[in-house]
Amino acid sequence: MKKSSIFLKGLIKENPVLVLILGTCPTLATTTSVISAVAMGLAATAVLLCSNMAISALRNIIPDKVRIPCYIVVIAGFVSVVQMLMQAYLPDLYDMLGVYLALIVVNCIILGRAEMFARKNGVIDSALDGLGMGLGFTIALLLMATFREVVGNGTFAGIAIPGLSEYNIPILTASPGGFFAFGCIIALVAKITDKPKTKIGCEGCPSAEACGKTGCIEEEKEESVNV
Repeated sequence: MKKSSIFLKGLIKENPVLVLILGTCPTLATTTSVISAVAMGLAATAVLLCSNMAISALRNIIPDKVRIPCYIVVIAGFVSVVQMLMQAYLPDLYDMLGVYLALIVVNCIILGRAEMFARKNGVIDSALDGLGMGLGFTIALLLMATFREVVGNGTFAGIAIPGLSEYNIPILTASPGGFFAFGCIIALVAKITDKPKTKIGCEGCPSAEACGKTGCIEEEKEESVNV
């Protein structure tokens, strides 16, 4: 696979939030404002990039039977570093993200890329995969946060927007609004990227690398049956 393809697939084709539907907890919780969303995205990207590189470099050393606990230890180490740096230099963002910063340790996007990609590929490819997936995660959070903050609060990054600050829909900044915005954006992305499908099975599946299967089942053409 070309290195450009490895990087770009995480942005659109295999976007971890909008296509693979992973990491929905931080997506819904931190997208009430653009600032918190971008901070969470960049923090997760840093952890994803570093953990992918470390796990790829250690992939021949880590015993297969304990690889998941080892991955979690590696990820937790990088999360701790990010936490301490943010607490020291960006205390306001640290307080804003709260417990969700620590929960990056169990973010299924990061653990999933370690299991599906980093343990099977070299350090450079794993770094590109981590960076692409991280930026895709950040873009998804930014889209969600922009919609929720602008329409729900009449502001962008805390700056009031003339004409919208008095006419907004506050429920979009609440939990129900988060699910509504998430559903709308996923539906929009699915509509834009929708292509005619003639096959089902491993071919075209974004998670095909994980299962190890290579077969593909031909999709039967739909025929109308008159009873």
